[in-house]
This record gives sequence, structure tokens and C-alpha cells, in this order.
Amino acid sequence: MRKYATALFIAASLALTACSGDGEPKASDSPPPTKEDIAYHDCLKDNGVKITHTDYGAPRVDKDDPSAKENLPAAAEACKDKLPPMPSPQQADPQVIAEARAEAKCLRENGVAWFPDPDPVTGDLNDRAVTPEQMAELKTQHVDALKKCKTNRGSDNAVLGG
Repeated sequence: MRKYATALFIAASLALTACSGDGEPKASDSPPPTKEDIAYHDCLKDNGVKITHTDYGAPRVDKDDPSAKENLPAAAEACKDKLPPMPSPQQADPQVIAEARAEAKCLRENGVAWFPDPDPVTGDLNDRAVTPEQMAELKTQHVDALKKCKTNRGSDNAVLGG
């Protein structure tokens, strides 16, 4: 259980410090850092993790610092009481959820019996419900089913990546 909790804290730390696309997010992409974000990253810094700040002031783990990977697990454990709560998932449009369910049902009807239903709130594929091996199999051995069943719902987590 302790290893699971530590892994969860590390994942949350990386999620809080991750950026998508090319470089750092733009100011318009993210809300300003909360007091909790700042306190958590200050704690990480106090525990040996180099912190940098985006152009709009948000603290982030300096991924270019070689010691970040080494120091982050222990720092995340030491700072777990300051870890900000994860934001609630945004409710997807009911049409998006319906399309995702139809896509999953179609895949199961076309030979991908293990394919899970989408997240009932976001409509996204639950990455924890499938293994990397299953996703590789899906994209290599079930191409016809993917083409037949793919919707154009545009989600980043749609079966073929949107």
C-alpha cells in the first residue's frame, strides 16, 4: 500500500508539473497557481527538487535538472500532506459520451471483446482499464474495427487519438 501511495504522489506531482505540446503552457491555458500549488512546490524545493517558474508564475519541477528524478520520490513523500487536490474532471457533453459508448460497443461487436466502456463523466478511454499490450494489439490487429467504429468526437483520448 505504501508503494502505491508513493507512486500516486509521484504521478500527481508529475501531473501538476507536466506540460503538453511544445514547451510550457501559455498563460491562457491554465489558471494561476493556487496557494496550495505554491506551498506544495515550495515543500518539494525544500526537499531537494529544483523548481522553475513559468512565464505566468506557476511553479514546476525543473525537468532538465538531472537530480529531479532522483529526488522527486522522497520529496513527494515528504510533501504529501501539502499535495493540492486534483481538479474534478470536466463533465463532457452528453453527445460526446454517447458517441464514445457507441464506439466502444462497436469495437466489442467487431472482435475487440475486452474494450471497456468510456469514462461516464469525461467520455475518455480509461487508460487504467487497458494494458499497453492491448492498445498495441488494438492498433495493429484490429485496424478494420477501428476504422469502422471510430467517431469524429475529437477527444485526445479517443481510440485513435482524436
